[in-house]
Amino acid sequence: MHDTGIDLFFPTIAEREVQYNARESVEDFDACVRRYAESSARVKTRRPGLLDLRYGMGQDERLDLFLPAASRAPAPLFVFIHGGYWRAQTKEDAPVMAEAFNAAGAAVAALEYTLVPEATLGEVVREVRSALAWLYRNAAAYGVDPDRLYVGGSSAGGHLAAMLAAPGWPARYGVPADIVKGTLALSGLFDLRPLCDILPNTWLQLTPAQAAHQSPIFNLPEQAGPMLLAVGGRETQGFKNQTAAFEAAWNAAGLASTRIPTPHCNHFDLVNELEDPDSDLTRATLAMMGLAAG
Repeated sequence: MHDTGIDLFFPTIAEREVQYNARESVEDFDACVRRYAESSARVKTRRPGLLDLRYGMGQDERLDLFLPAASRAPAPLFVFIHGGYWRAQTKEDAPVMAEAFNAAGAAVAALEYTLVPEATLGEVVREVRSALAWLYRNAAAYGVDPDRLYVGGSSAGGHLAAMLAAPGWPARYGVPADIVKGTLALSGLFDLRPLCDILPNTWLQLTPAQAAHQSPIFNLPEQAGPMLLAVGGRETQGFKNQTAAFEAAWNAAGLASTRIPTPHCNHFDLVNELEDPDSDLTRATLAMMGLAAG
């Protein structure tokens, strides 16, 4: 990968700590997280899901599936991976988009995975790939089209979604190389090397070589479906630069990406844009799936 020239390391360690501290970038972190829970609870009263489907043997290798009411089956599937710096949050608070997406004819899956440090980051990446392979094999039984799987995630989930777009792994799971038809990465971390000597590495425990191995920016495919990127205008420069660097590398590899401007969003309320059928982010994501807002 050529150098994008975008600064991901910043002049000092102290500055870097600030740039990659999402929690401190908002005035009331607890209120942001509470909004996820309230939104998801509201969705679940209106969209009964198939909860805790097991895609692996570990207790956290589970997913929730929300299916559209209309029988325009088989439906495309949007697989969402929650954030939390790989060590926090749960799938229970993740499916904020289920109602809007179901109304448009899309199924939604919210993934759980074993959090670090119980799992290594490599194990987390393996789990979400295993989940996608499970969904591919079992999709038809739920009225989902296995040939229309799309993935998305926020923050750490943006990293994991981009690692699903990485090459090579589908062959090891016996699924098509193009299993992922398109990706939505919100406020993702795409080059993990800058995290190696700041706070997140107290739980990630990565060497720089391991960090590079698990970085989407160094695992670009030769061919890929659409890549939608967004980062909130009210986020730190660190997160903005991560998206800019990945966008530059992705495009330099001859791959297509689209940036959706979200100037009014912070690191945490960006994903709530997907609740609104009329938001630019929802419209772009549904359009990627061949759908229009319901």
